[in-house]
Amino acid sequence: MTAQRTALFIYGSLRDRKIFQSVCGYTFSRKASKINPTTLFAGPAILPGYRRVSPDNVYYYAVSQPSARIDGMIIYDVPPAAMAEIDRYEGKRYDRETVMVNTGAGPVEAQAYLVTHESMKKHFGDRFHVNLIQELWLRKRIERFIKRRTRPGERTVDAELERRADRELLATTERDLVMSHYQSDAVSDYYLEHELDRPRRSIKHLLDEPDAKPFTNAYLALVVKQVLLNQLDERIQSHYRFELEHMRNSERYFKRSPSILAAMRMINTNAETVDMIIKQAIETMPFEKHDLIDFVKYAVRAAKSMFHSRIANAELERIRSNFGGGLVPMGIELELSNVGAAAVEPQRSIQKKVDPVYDGFVYFYDFHLDVLSWKLGGYIDDHTGSTDQSRRRGFLELAPGRLNIAGELSRPATADPWLLNQLINAIANFYDVRPHSLHLSLQLRKKQIGKQKILPLGFVKCLLLLGGGPERKSTGGLWVSRMGHDEITLSGSDEELVFARTSKRKWHLGGDEIADRTPAQAITYVQQYKFIRLKKNQSYEPLIMCLKGLQMGYNPTDYLTAEQLAASPKLRQEYAELKRWAAEPTRIDQETISTFLTTVHYGLMNEGHHCPFHKLHYIDWAMTAIAAQLATLNTALPPAGNS
Repeated sequence: MTAQRTALFIYGSLRDRKIFQSVCGYTFSRKASKINPTTLFAGPAILPGYRRVSPDNVYYYAVSQPSARIDGMIIYDVPPAAMAEIDRYEGKRYDRETVMVNTGAGPVEAQAYLVTHESMKKHFGDRFHVNLIQELWLRKRIERFIKRRTRPGERTVDAELERRADRELLATTERDLVMSHYQSDAVSDYYLEHELDRPRRSIKHLLDEPDAKPFTNAYLALVVKQVLLNQLDERIQSHYRFELEHMRNSERYFKRSPSILAAMRMINTNAETVDMIIKQAIETMPFEKHDLIDFVKYAVRAAKSMFHSRIANAELERIRSNFGGGLVPMGIELELSNVGAAAVEPQRSIQKKVDPVYDGFVYFYDFHLDVLSWKLGGYIDDHTGSTDQSRRRGFLELAPGRLNIAGELSRPATADPWLLNQLINAIANFYDVRPHSLHLSLQLRKKQIGKQKILPLGFVKCLLLLGGGPERKSTGGLWVSRMGHDEITLSGSDEELVFARTSKRKWHLGGDEIADRTPAQAITYVQQYKFIRLKKNQSYEPLIMCLKGLQMGYNPTDYLTAEQLAASPKLRQEYAELKRWAAEPTRIDQETISTFLTTVHYGLMNEGHHCPFHKLHYIDWAMTAIAAQLATLNTALPPAGNS
């Protein structure tokens, strides 16, 4: 009887014990102690020479590819009757064949359900294996669902606009479905409809809140502008998908960085047209008589007439011709506030400032701007660490590539310093809100982790001069405003300086299919520099190159944590000196500046693993710009020892 039983390799829906049991009447376990007449023994296994694809986003298929492998499970001693039920479940599209799989005990002969390239081409086309095609298939299914739900069967222009508007208000749901397709199981029809079938977003509840009325027009203007951006981005993605796919170094980068930059520039350079669209929307659609969907529809219609392929193509060509790439993945967070540091407590209570335009973005989630701004990672940060969607006053924070609000799940915006600088300026100009601060994140290499060193005091001073907001005081002298306003100081039981922090990030969803743990390649460590003042129309490209070179050349660690200060009298003394210096800066000695520049240059010359990645003339330009900025600011300071 045992000889008639079969070892079965599974790699798709049958890995779910409940599905396996419902199909054949048996379950499985990896623990020998749990094996019984209805529980089969299972273990992790690898099928070499095959690749798993899911072009329909419903079922998995194994197709031959010599260099690939499929991680799955092997179920031992499956009874003939159970195999017959599984045969019926798998259907006619699969062929059950004998394969050799690798297990912990060595190679094992097993049965597996496979498909041929010819069969896949017949059903899904000759590009069935391309992830891009699979994503398009999923988005097509989402579009069909929205058509069924929104004025089904109606083919008028207005009905189509409403469907596009509905899709805008389901944007984060669609994003999450696409992410789950990339990183976890395929998306079944049941799960897709369960996720998408939600009540339409509304702002009618604000009619009963008199405190909200003075701010509604400003929020509605932001809604219209945000939808314009999204729609232009979607049109660029649709028209130039091939070109955009060739502007990324890898799938790990946020794929919308080039297209969202092009769309923002189209809006920023046509400010008068955009202002006219917004003004007309608010004047012709009183808030009291219209709901959120109406303003979204208006923006969708306006974006259609505003999009010009010639201009979009020119913007993408500009990006392509300047794109230089890089080997260090990077990200950004921009904080905006009309009241500066008073956006959060305790400064809000101390300074008693009020944002006359958005009331500190307290109604951000009421207008569902978190959904509409997901491509830029928009949310409200009140520096408490809370990530729920309750009303709160704080900074409007944008971070392209952030895929969830908590920020642990994200993709780098780019590895190219030029593109990152362009994104910073485009975002700062897109939002009519005062810029406040900029956080730059640079991914660490594995060999850097655990070997980081505390920055020398002189290096910190150089960085503060370059990006810490050196400004003129009313008395005429310079000071470092980011430290002078205590904007990067945390005060609690122990004071610390939030100048730079190392943190852990995940860049995709999904767990390891064999060991039920997060894949090692998904975990990344980033060094986030938080000391930078954000200003409109300022070039951050030299500073980005500077921080990249410093990270490669020196490998700095956190600066400064409460634990570091508590453990080192020398650091406490340096911190006290740094605070005095930031309030009344004096000239940095030339030896320190020279050592700083040498370290940065060394890092840039070794980015490509003991060789430069960027062209030498670009590195020379960056070093010249960094040195010139330091020299200009340093010369404006009084010599050390003078007041």
